Amino acid sequence: MSEPTPGDVVAFRVPATGPAVRPGADPTDAEAPRTSTEGEAVWFTGLTRENLTPLVRYFARRTAPQDAEDLASEVLLTAWRRRADVPRDRSPLPWLYTTAGYVLANHRRKARALPVAEVPEDDDVAHLADPALAAVADDEVRRALGRLSERDRTILALHAWEGLGGAELAQVLGISRGGADAALSRARSRLREAWGDQATG
Repeated sequence: MSEPTPGDVVAFRVPATGPAVRPGADPTDAEAPRTSTEGEAVWFTGLTRENLTPLVRYFARRTAPQDAEDLASEVLLTAWRRRADVPRDRSPLPWLYTTAGYVLANHRRKARALPVAEVPEDDDVAHLADPALAAVADDEVRRALGRLSERDRTILALHAWEGLGGAELAQVLGISRGGADAALSRARSRLREAWGDQATG
């Protein structure tokens, strides 16, 4: 897959107004009531330049690589529509990753069933529900991860792949800093247990 550039982002139309968004709602469901200005366009260009590649990598690790750029563009389109909510005094990546989680969930719900001829055999079938497992090269690690809950895998992936921890991980998960630290610790512990059970099984 070629390295993305800001020009790869889908064209967008600036909404004049939009409905209010309740706390905790899917950010892709509403649009920000802010008029477009030249300054906003400059800000968005910088946002795209700095964050498109991490977003493409996020999706490429979790879904079909050919869909990654389109899904990343959808996140950035949402960021433009909801630009009043995108943090500007700190890194916007946690906000973007939260939005990416909603976009990914919507994408998976719309995914078409595979033709029978394309369905893998044996253990590969178990990984169809979570493409992130297929991105792990080591078979033993993949099987150990497969024993964990989807939430544990999500937490471990955000930490290991996106490098999130502490406050940023908490923001993406929508919980407190202490809660995020505890969740990461529990996920690591369960991965060690799954690895141990696998080794002795």
